[in-house]
Amino acid sequence: MTDRADQADSTTAAGERTLPAADYVLLGSRVALGLDGGFAVAVPARLRLLEASGARDPLMLSVDGQAPEAHAAQRQAFVDGGHVPSADRLRNLFDELQAGGAWLHEVGEPGERTPGIEYRTVQDAEGRVVVSLPVFENDPEWHLRDAAVVVHAPGGDRVVRGFRGLYLAWLSRLAQERRVAAGDPDRLFVVICESRQIGEALVDWDDPRVRLVHTVHNSHLPEPYDDPSAPVTGLWKRWLRTLDRYDAVVWPTAAQRDDVAARFGDPGTFHVVPNTIELGPEPVAARDPQRVVMLNRLAPQKRVDLAIRAWPRVVEAVPGAHLEIYGDGPLLDELQQLIDRLGVEASVRLRGATDDPDAVFDRAALFLTSTAFEGQGLSIAEALARGLPVVSTDARYGPREAIDDAGVLVPPADVDALAAAVTELLQDDSRRAELASRARRAAAAFTPESVQPAFVAALRAAVEGPPRRAR
Repeated sequence: MTDRADQADSTTAAGERTLPAADYVLLGSRVALGLDGGFAVAVPARLRLLEASGARDPLMLSVDGQAPEAHAAQRQAFVDGGHVPSADRLRNLFDELQAGGAWLHEVGEPGERTPGIEYRTVQDAEGRVVVSLPVFENDPEWHLRDAAVVVHAPGGDRVVRGFRGLYLAWLSRLAQERRVAAGDPDRLFVVICESRQIGEALVDWDDPRVRLVHTVHNSHLPEPYDDPSAPVTGLWKRWLRTLDRYDAVVWPTAAQRDDVAARFGDPGTFHVVPNTIELGPEPVAARDPQRVVMLNRLAPQKRVDLAIRAWPRVVEAVPGAHLEIYGDGPLLDELQQLIDRLGVEASVRLRGATDDPDAVFDRAALFLTSTAFEGQGLSIAEALARGLPVVSTDARYGPREAIDDAGVLVPPADVDALAAAVTELLQDDSRRAELASRARRAAAAFTPESVQPAFVAALRAAVEGPPRRAR
């Protein structure tokens, strides 16, 4: 016979991993593999975690205005890569407009284009103009403007208030679909905002049946990205002003949460929920003891140039060492020119993007990142999961919490320290093996099973607390 205390413990444990009854959607401006780096991996991983936590058919939504064919290809890429269970979990606002705008026409008001604003049109499959959208060139606050979005129909034009009105109309429609399907007109609709422009556009949504949860994916600090007291500008400055309007704010690291709370205050809604990785089986491939790998976008944030600048000193001490850099991005040509200029083309190779990162990790002796800043640094956890020691800049935010005792941290932008750390580990097999033995244990903190209780707690707090925007 089961003891009552055991039953209570079992119920508590189940509750820590089970979401409250509600409908859950993830909403990003754009989520596309190959275009959006680790973000495009983290968001569908959150979708899978929602489902594992009991969410009923959660959706991954986007509002970018590419052609339906592009969205179809992106959906298929997510399915083929095992990121989402089926393509019907992904929906796009503009795909649904092009399929017919009657639903938007119903909620619009009589009106016309805003004078003095340029417009572009959205057409359906038969070439009929469905919607006219205002165009704002070089305006960082375009998503907050109230210029009319015009909905065309045989019965006459109607308008909604800017992109905010467009987004709210679509989301309200989805929420109503879910409530009808559930037979519950009061069923809660939880929108997990994955981009700051989306969050800013929705903060006036005062439906008491809605909860807004906002995730964070990157550092809020301005260049040089290492001073928590530096003036915050632009989109981050505006977004931080909206912090108290979300029912929960999800930070990927405790360090960033603490810095923001200390400077801007915690409205009682902050939670730390890292992005997840799959631990997978133990690696079995033979490692090359002189191979160092990097895997990241070739973008300014990642400061791949620092690793390349460090490499002449590494290869001078370890002549057989070679650096393989996987990834693509706008700095490809610039980095190749740097490699050629430093004369390290024989030992540094730009390998392009890979669709098998585990194989890259499994053949290497070290993983290297010289990033200037991070939100979390998902590739670090992925490398650790393959038993690979890490050398990283101690950038805000992420590397320190991810690496734990399975790697070496060096000061940001310090080329000499980067070269010394890589050289030392390549020359010390026993030290490298010691760090490798801790790597998978460090990575285990980022598995879905480890992260799930914190994730559920954040959403439960949002759902069970009073709405923060309701009138």
